[in-house]
Parts: sequence; structure tokens; C-alpha cells
Amino acid sequence: MKAPFSEYLNSLAPGLKKLIADLKQDYDYVSVLASDSIGMSIRISNREKQVSNHTLPAERGIAVRVHHNGQYSEYALNDFDPAAPGKAAEQIRQALKAQEEVLKKTGSQSYQTAIVDDEPKQLFVEMETEELPETCDKKALIHLLEECSDACMKAGKDIVYGMAMAQSTHVSKMFLSTNRDLRQSYVFSEGAIGCLAAKDGKTQFGYNGVSGRKGPEIFEGLKDVVKLSADQAEDILHADGIVPGEYDIIASPEVSGLIAHEAFGHGVEMDQFVKNRALGAQYINKRVGSDLCTMHEGALCAVNVTSYAFDDEGVLAQDTTEIQNGILKTGVCDALAAKRLGTEPTGNGKRENFEHKVYTRMTNTIFDSGKDTLDQMIASIKYGYLLEGMQSGMEDPKHWGIQCVIALGREIKDGKLTGKVVAPVLMTGYVPDLLGSISMASTDRGVFGNGACGKGHKEWVKVADGGPYLKMKARLG
Repeated sequence: MKAPFSEYLNSLAPGLKKLIADLKQDYDYVSVLASDSIGMSIRISNREKQVSNHTLPAERGIAVRVHHNGQYSEYALNDFDPAAPGKAAEQIRQALKAQEEVLKKTGSQSYQTAIVDDEPKQLFVEMETEELPETCDKKALIHLLEECSDACMKAGKDIVYGMAMAQSTHVSKMFLSTNRDLRQSYVFSEGAIGCLAAKDGKTQFGYNGVSGRKGPEIFEGLKDVVKLSADQAEDILHADGIVPGEYDIIASPEVSGLIAHEAFGHGVEMDQFVKNRALGAQYINKRVGSDLCTMHEGALCAVNVTSYAFDDEGVLAQDTTEIQNGILKTGVCDALAAKRLGTEPTGNGKRENFEHKVYTRMTNTIFDSGKDTLDQMIASIKYGYLLEGMQSGMEDPKHWGIQCVIALGREIKDGKLTGKVVAPVLMTGYVPDLLGSISMASTDRGVFGNGACGKGHKEWVKVADGGPYLKMKARLG
């Protein structure tokens, strides 16, 4: 079935077009992003049950953007009467005039930015899904999650807590301007299994999930990750500490995704280039990785939780090759930063919700596959580790330092896994050194969308990342 576009947004469209025409009398450019996204979230454990009709991207509201005298301003509305667009137009004018007065009184300076492109374009997309979050059988889903939670408790002798979580969001967004009418509707879902193991006063957590641009039907796959999460928790619980040093490593697809996100994620978000806060601006068309390092970014380079038809500025989704055979080709860019830099937007302008401004944000960030197998990679290592499970990561876009916290490492000795596990594992290094050491890449590839990404300490949006198994050298501690 197709995910139906919001009838509420359809009902607002005629009034919003009149609002745009009204505001165009005073402003050079006017656009509107209207959102009506609904969702549901269920969390079941052996200790609690939580059911909610809210997810991070769930929202209903309108963001209005205008351009005047080289400056952009925005105004958010959570209520709009399509029969009285003039009232909203006057409300917006008064608010923006007050904003201009504050800028004058404080002597604040803002970027002078050209008008964004507004070539004629119409698009109506209802993407495929099997189920909708608003109509799925929630009793059956709760029963499934209860079964998964119970299975966690039986999956290992040291498991003391089992959690199953399911979230699904039906997104409807409409972008209107003088020349554009873009409408899209799609569903994405994510679920996770968490297991807590405890022994001798120590506790450790195992966590794995499923995600995709799919409906609640995806949650059947949670049954397959129960044992994986329980085994991970117990492996970490009984793991040894790692001796700090530089090692040959194999990054699992999930860890490859974490490296992709942290190494060349924020570092090539080009709104940081405008502010001279990213080293990547100095390395365009220069080597930053080995010949085996090719990385894509964009809503079209994979199908997962952040694979849309157009971004929050009305720019169509793209597949951008950031790194090609080790050479940094480009970053990714929102529309305003693109104008300031004299380049083209890449469809990466995203808002946390209608009340927040647009930033350049990641969508799918993925390493390309190679020609090797995991067995060949393991056999090639004299001593090192296979790294599995992502916990967290951090980067410094201005100096290209990277820190990744990995759930565990599996020891490799003389080309074989020994069965020994170390945890936790902190991977650090200089990004070009890390990517430059990539010497093998597997033929398969995974994409993972169970997380969210913040810009600084705030501005959370959904992202996905991934890649193949990658062999490289890294500093572990």
C-alpha cells in the first residue's frame, strides 16, 4: 500500500498559497514547510510498559521563510486558518519587523545571502509501506514485544533485564513557494532489543535493533536479535580489558557506519565551512583515505529511516559521493550555506521540527563495499581485533580527531578468532590516518538507522549510516 498524504495538509494548501502571495508583496522570496507527522512508540520490559503516540519526528506545524535585503527570517506557526491567510500574513510581518528592530538596536550583523533558487517544480510522492503506525494492531505489537522481552530473560544465565522497543512514524511534509509545490508521505520504523547482564556486582548492556523505511511490519525482525543482544551483554560482562596500543582491526558494518558518521559526517557539513569551523574545506580534491575508501551521503544512497524525496528546504534528495577512491570530492550542504559558498545544495537541509531552523545535516552516510570476504580479512591479521557494536562517537571537525566507543572487540591471533573478548573499546585517531589505513573491504554492506544525531548539544534528527567490514589500523584503549 502507499502511505497516504495528509488530508490536513491538503486542506491547508490553498490558504498557504494565498499567504505566500500576500507576503511576496513585501519580500523577495517566501516559502512554507508544513508538516503533519504522527507516530507511536511502545517500550516493554520485565519491569515496565510504556505506550505513547509520540516519536522524535512527530509534529504538526508550519515554518515560513522569507528573504529581504539580503537577509533571511523565519516564523513558526502551530495554528493556521486557511480561510484567513491575511491574518497570518500580518502576524508574520509584525513579528519580523520587531526582529529587525532588535537587530538594529543591538548592532547585530547577519550574513548577506542571495535568494535561493525557485525554479518551477511539482512533486507528489506516497511511498510504499505494508502497515501504518496509526492503524496497526497495537495489541498484537505489544504481545510481540512482551514475547521478545520474556525471551531476553531466558536467553542467558546472567540476564536480569530484557527490553523490547518499537517506534514508527508516518511523515507527511509539504513544501510550497511561488513556483514550487512538493508533497511527500512515507513511513519509517525502528525497533531495538536491550539486555542487561549482571554478575558479581558488575552489569553490562547488549543492544541491537532493526530499522528501515518500512511500517510496523518490520518489528517481526526483533525476534532475530534477542539472542544477539543477550550474547553481547554476557560477552561484555565476562570480557577482559584491552592493552592500549595500535592494532590491525576489522570494523563490523555497524562500526564502519559509526566511523563514517564521525569521521566525515559533521566535518563535511558545509554550513561549518561558512564559519571556518571544519578542516574539510581545505582538503577538497585532496587525499584523505586509501584507494579503497569511497563514501556516499544522501537520502538516495540507501533506503532507511532518513530516505526522503526532498529536504526541508524543498531541495530534491540526492546521492552525493563525498570521497572517491580516497579523494575528498565535496561536502554536503543546505540551501543557504550553498548560496554563501557559491555552490549547489545537496538535499541535506533538515529541521529538528517546524520550530527549529534548518542546518546542514546527515541523512545516510555509507562506505562503499569492496571485493574481500570477512574470512579473508581475519586470515590476513597476525594479531588484532574484530570490533562489534556501536555505543557512541565524537569528532572534532576543526582538527579531525575522532573518538568512537565500541561495545567489544574479538581477539584475532595468527589469522583466527581466539574466542577472547575485550570490552569496552575506545578507538581514537586522526581521520586521514585512520581512513588511509583501509586495506580491505568486504562485498556485503549494512545500513543502520537506530540512532539520532545532534548538532552540537542540540538539534536532534534521525540519521542512518553503515558500510561493509573494513580492515584498517587504529589506536585502541
